[in-house]
Amino acid sequence: MYYTTRVVLRVKNFDAIIVGGGLAGLSSGLELTSRGKSVLLLEQESVVGGRTSSYNLEGMDVESGFHRYIGYYTYLPKVLRKAGVDLSDIFMWEEKIHVRINDEKPLVLGMAPLLGMIKTIKGVVGNQKYLSLKDKWSLLSFFMNGLKDYVKKPGKMDHYSIKEYAAKHGVTDRAFHYLIVPLSSGIFFLPPDRYSAYVFFGLLAPALPRFYRMRIGAYLGGMTETMCQPIAEQIIKNGGTVQTDAKVQSLVVEDGKVKGVQMEDGEIYRANHTILAVTLYAAKQLLKPAFEKHNWFQPMFQLPLMPAVSFQIEMTEPALPIDVTTFAPFTCLSSFAEQSRTTFRASRGRLSIILSPPEKFLRLAPEETLKLVLEDAQKIGLDLEGKILSYRQVNHEYDFHSLEPGCQSLRPTQKTPVEGLILAGDYTRQPYFATMEGATLSGLKAASFIQ
Repeated sequence: MYYTTRVVLRVKNFDAIIVGGGLAGLSSGLELTSRGKSVLLLEQESVVGGRTSSYNLEGMDVESGFHRYIGYYTYLPKVLRKAGVDLSDIFMWEEKIHVRINDEKPLVLGMAPLLGMIKTIKGVVGNQKYLSLKDKWSLLSFFMNGLKDYVKKPGKMDHYSIKEYAAKHGVTDRAFHYLIVPLSSGIFFLPPDRYSAYVFFGLLAPALPRFYRMRIGAYLGGMTETMCQPIAEQIIKNGGTVQTDAKVQSLVVEDGKVKGVQMEDGEIYRANHTILAVTLYAAKQLLKPAFEKHNWFQPMFQLPLMPAVSFQIEMTEPALPIDVTTFAPFTCLSSFAEQSRTTFRASRGRLSIILSPPEKFLRLAPEETLKLVLEDAQKIGLDLEGKILSYRQVNHEYDFHSLEPGCQSLRPTQKTPVEGLILAGDYTRQPYFATMEGATLSGLKAASFIQ
């Protein structure tokens, strides 16, 4: 990884400076360098990837969070192929998900309507132990009306929580707790009473015209190594420059125009365009010194932040017999998977967990979190006692924009009224919310404004 340390740059003027080496910044950089633009991409961490990075944390290999690739993605696979990545080399495809309600056999739902048709049909007609015909029927109105209102009444939909919208359409308690709760809090770690119905259906709507591609991909290795680093390397091959361990201190603003960036060490780099491809929190910190009173940025400055916490356990043996995306409502393990056969194949056992509610665990030391994880794991039939070698807690206190009701209208567009300044990141306005696909699309949109 020959770009992982800072180098002295002879060139100080670029067509574009990209601040942030996550998927948004990498997608912008790849698109611009493929068009022959001179690009400097700056990432403050030691590896590229941002929220989709993998790295060593105090002697243990970890990921920034528990991630899955969704088969209906369109923009991310195009970027990966452009970087020379064969999707079949970096994913193991899952055709189902599990929902663990107790220590008995899990509820199994097929997630590949075409490629795993039998499992999908079994999931719909089966699982009678957990979901009766009445429960399943109650979901029909919820989903049909939700997808219709997502298209026709998006503003109104964003003022409902999932819990309120489910109650409005008569979803039974069992259907709500056994299906809607896992699919909501399990994906974005918010309880249903705090999760926008518009966002929830926004995750499902893109799948409808591409249902035949629907399935879930588990990464066959760390996301930096398998996905993000190849994009960075292609940027370099195209003539761009990628620097890690490079912290931007401030924007260079002259006569109300953004002219580049100043680094923490005082070095100044100039460019015709500067793309801020960082988290919402970091973007606010860089923008406020010069634009705190600018009217256009006020909604963005008001857009709330949302935390996330992941917990990763290295074990003496696998926690589960298969590597499959699993949800556990009524526990702190909102979603998890055994990953020793996929992402962490050098491990004898590796359990990766998204914790909910995240605010609770931000305040806890890792050993306190472990105690709660072990208690809840026991409730769903996972006995982890005596099998733990090591564990790490990864806190993302400021990394996500809020998905609570009423927030979506506050998201900014990529194009700003400030000359020389463009925004990127999944918090910016595009239809995929806080996802890898959303980050990628935002980066491509940002690049499209540079001719």
